[in-house]
Amino acid sequence: MLKEWFPNVIPEDLWIATQETLYMTSIAVIGTLILGIILGLLLFLTDRGNLWENRVIYGITAIVVNVFRAIPFIILILLLFPFTDFLLGTIRGWKAALPALIIGAAPFYARLVEIGLKEVDKGVIEAAKSMGARTHTIIMKVLLPESMPALISGITVTAIALIGYTAMAGVIGAGGLGNLAYLQGFQRRDFDVVLACTILIIIIVFILQVIGDLLTKAIDKR
Repeated sequence: MLKEWFPNVIPEDLWIATQETLYMTSIAVIGTLILGIILGLLLFLTDRGNLWENRVIYGITAIVVNVFRAIPFIILILLLFPFTDFLLGTIRGWKAALPALIIGAAPFYARLVEIGLKEVDKGVIEAAKSMGARTHTIIMKVLLPESMPALISGITVTAIALIGYTAMAGVIGAGGLGNLAYLQGFQRRDFDVVLACTILIIIIVFILQVIGDLLTKAIDKR
């Protein structure tokens, strides 16, 4: 039955492309999580009335975040070609897409982190300060744990966006399901290949959303 619906789909190619998409997404999510939390914390802590209030640092960080959020991902990949080539020695393959994926997604997630941190009760932070807690302790014991449901919800949204980014990266040779859909599907007019890749991407997105929702509900004690 499947062979009748998808006559031009080669299962081995589809499996390899799926693996490449999962590799790209997984590593990019980890990098985005780390860089996004660092940027989000910097935005929150240096904002007015917070622990590291500093208008200059906040302004610079906000500009960097806003600039990279404003650049369309497909253009960002092209702009980062020299950096990617210098860093990895190539601009082809799924590994070469990682710098653009992380740099493109981290500013978006940083804003979600900032929003999540702003939802933390100020009274809890003040109580920790009054007990002599250092900034590091407040970050690790108060801010991050209290905002964890929002952080997980945010990284779920970002991971789903990254799936779309990997598809766009595939069009210019980064591998994955986007690359398979474009080269073997669209360019050869084998639209059953495009449909198969689309279905797999939708399945991955649904799985990510379900996992993210379950984790958020499990952690959120409110």
